[in-house]
Amino acid sequence: MTTPLHSTLKRALTIDGREYVLTLTQDALKLTLKGKRNGVELPWAQLVNGEAALAVALHASLGAFAAKPREAAPAIGTAAPAAVNARSAKKPKRKSPARKK
Repeated sequence: MTTPLHSTLKRALTIDGREYVLTLTQDALKLTLKGKRNGVELPWAQLVNGEAALAVALHASLGAFAAKPREAAPAIGTAAPAAVNARSAKKPKRKSPARKK
């Protein structure tokens, strides 16, 4: 006996050291990088009809999961970025007024 898929089913995967989320719905399966919304979606009808190979080739050519180059870290001794959060700057402490006895 098989169990029908009525609700969304999500599973975590690690492929080549990168974490993904596989989402199965009644209409399609979707593979996304963990923490992202967009990914590769493949409707079940395309998988059954044999159109899946074409969809996979298209997504591969677009580089759906291509690694983005990381920005270089600032060199030691250089100035901090200009967009420093103003709340994180330390404020001078206020002296409390003297209490009367």
